[in-house]
Amino acid sequence: QVRLVESGGGLVQAGGSLRLSCAATGFIFRVSAMAWYRQAPGKQRELVASITATGSTNYADSVKGRFTISRDNTKNTEYLQMSNLKPEDTAVYYCHSQTYNSWGRGTQVTVSS
Repeated sequence: QVRLVESGGGLVQAGGSLRLSCAATGFIFRVSAMAWYRQAPGKQRELVASITATGSTNYADSVKGRFTISRDNTKNTEYLQMSNLKPEDTAVYYCHSQTYNSWGRGTQVTVSS
């Protein structure tokens, strides 16, 4: 029933931008704290950004000033706007509902030099 589906990943050159989307179904999205995580090959999954039900945000130090997390409760969608991308941002990015403890399958982001 609970489903999170990421989209928007792809290949981009360093310095470029990309916007990820996460479509949520099967739960009351507007009351859920949401987040984006990422995992690079051979590394642990890390929290990139989070957003509360009321819109308060937090970011990992590595992405502050470059990434913006947002949500549109009318569309049940979470976004991650990524700017000034760096090769070290390369990873599979996962949408997560903190309130419902659910995960998407991930979308690949590859940043080339």
